[in-house]
Amino acid sequence: MILFSFRFSWLIFLLFFVIQPVQSQESILDTVVVTGSLQRQLVKETGRNIIIINKSDIERLPANSFDELLKYIPGVEVQQRGPQGAQSDISIRGGTFQQVLVVIDGVRLNDPITGHFNSYVPIHPKEIERIEVLKGSAAAVFGPDAVGGVIHVITKSNAEIAKGNTSYIHGKVVAGSYGLFNRSAFASIVRNRSYFSLGYQKQAATGVQGRGTTGFFENENTVLSIGHDFKNKWHLMLRAAIDNRYFNAQNFYTTFLSDTANERVNSTWQQLHLSKKSEISNIDVLVGTKQLSDVYYFRPSTSPNKNKSNLATFQFNHTYLLSEKSSWTNGIQVFNKSIRSNDRGNHEHLHAGVFSIMTHRLSSKVVLTESIRGDWDESYKWVMVPQINFSWSPSKLTVRASGGKSIRDADFTERYNNYNKTLVTAGSIGNPDLRAEKAWNWEGGIDYNFSSFLQVRTTYFQRDQQNLIDWISTPYSSMPRKVNLSSTGTYGLASNLSSVNTRGFEIDFTGGKKVSEKIDIRWMSGMVWLNSKTPAGALPSFYLSSHAKFIWNGSVQINLNKTSLSISSLYKERNEQKASNINATITPNYFLLNAKLEQQITRKKVKLFFQIDNLLDVAYADLLGATMPGRWVSGGISLTY
Repeated sequence: MILFSFRFSWLIFLLFFVIQPVQSQESILDTVVVTGSLQRQLVKETGRNIIIINKSDIERLPANSFDELLKYIPGVEVQQRGPQGAQSDISIRGGTFQQVLVVIDGVRLNDPITGHFNSYVPIHPKEIERIEVLKGSAAAVFGPDAVGGVIHVITKSNAEIAKGNTSYIHGKVVAGSYGLFNRSAFASIVRNRSYFSLGYQKQAATGVQGRGTTGFFENENTVLSIGHDFKNKWHLMLRAAIDNRYFNAQNFYTTFLSDTANERVNSTWQQLHLSKKSEISNIDVLVGTKQLSDVYYFRPSTSPNKNKSNLATFQFNHTYLLSEKSSWTNGIQVFNKSIRSNDRGNHEHLHAGVFSIMTHRLSSKVVLTESIRGDWDESYKWVMVPQINFSWSPSKLTVRASGGKSIRDADFTERYNNYNKTLVTAGSIGNPDLRAEKAWNWEGGIDYNFSSFLQVRTTYFQRDQQNLIDWISTPYSSMPRKVNLSSTGTYGLASNLSSVNTRGFEIDFTGGKKVSEKIDIRWMSGMVWLNSKTPAGALPSFYLSSHAKFIWNGSVQINLNKTSLSISSLYKERNEQKASNINATITPNYFLLNAKLEQQITRKKVKLFFQIDNLLDVAYADLLGATMPGRWVSGGISLTY
């Protein structure tokens, strides 16, 4: 496997030297983003390491779902529990899955019940304009949970609408191994200043045979989006989505031999974005609401855990151009989350924050951004969250640095899991007395734009955390609450670790080359080295010990006239884990390779495609007992009009 990885890297190296450019492509460092500071900036001006995935990358990469797409983005670790969107945990820079904030068009999506649901993004792939992945803390800008990083999905309906009348229709059918049958449809219309789109997709398979069950999944969503540009420079975007997922959940949450679980997670999402842009001022009003129902059966014969959550978010931003060299953004964010559960009880939680962001162009090459946020939370009351970013960009070189504070409060599962049951003989137990996580984050980086074909970004980072929340094996005698526990039970208690220090280094390579009018190449690759330490004698925790110590991932796309080939790869090293009672092992390293071949066959853009996931048929699991499928072959046809 390592030999194959070397050969693949050698192929990229060879292409770099043998292909001569005919027409250059825009460097990612010169791409305009909004994730760094809520202000429109070039990537090289943000002082942060931001990876951009545009719509053409999304369409061509061999990925079946949102989490699988993230899996091959440099610096992002996705720990899949099941294939094709069943469930995944997202980690950036060694943070836990609750420490990554997912945002759609500026509105936070993280679920109040658990971070396990954060990869359930209610959007059709054809609606995505681009994905901006910010590595590292952004709590002073986006609020709590943005500890390890931010994944910001920006949609076409939220972008500026082109004038004129256009229409777009796309349909796709896929069939493959393990009874796979996927279908997708998307249509959009632009009429003068109005945009309308409707998307539907369903993914289903009987799955691989497991222990007393199969790894089935049946995931379906429908998304409606409307956008309109008014003549007075106001823009309105409305979105509504229904997302339903039903999947095998064996050993997703336990290592019990009797676990043959299945889970059904249904959610609805409504979003409004009203904005006005002028030469000196931008105004944004964002509203988002989410309703989620989660029904979990440990075994078909048992009574299920039933959870219902609600999330409501309001945010107002105002950006004002003070001069040609400085701008000021200020705003307010309020969100309320609630849960109704037979397992965790009924609870509600309110959070509010005010923030201010100043950007100064000290010269044509130096940009300084200072952010300060005041957060009030029902749990930890008032806290100040500062952030400062610096960039110096002479010619092709960029030197950057960033430092700031971040904070995260416990979710409802960490506080109340198994808290409302009559008797719990084993499992994870919530802790209502958890303190909020706090961390100071520092990073420095050097980037260099060698050419359109090669941009290199290097970053050293560190995160010093206090009160990190994780699950720790705890004997009955040490449990703080024993009301519904058994004296012979084995438990994992949600606890605050006194301190955790994470250090790391990452290097990203991105680029593209248009060889001719019919041939172009795009690629991205990255490596991350991580080391997390706790004080001597600290008890081992679950999620902290599971993140990768080294991860290399990336992809290459080669487009030749009407044929395209996309390859994505992943190599991961982590601590070995074993659960002998279910004969499960997490191996210390594995290498994955996916490939997708597309061929356009008519002028109406009918395409045939063939895809192989896990080409090398590697046996691996990101979680004990939740074994991922081996080689998975699929193919299909798509029509674009």
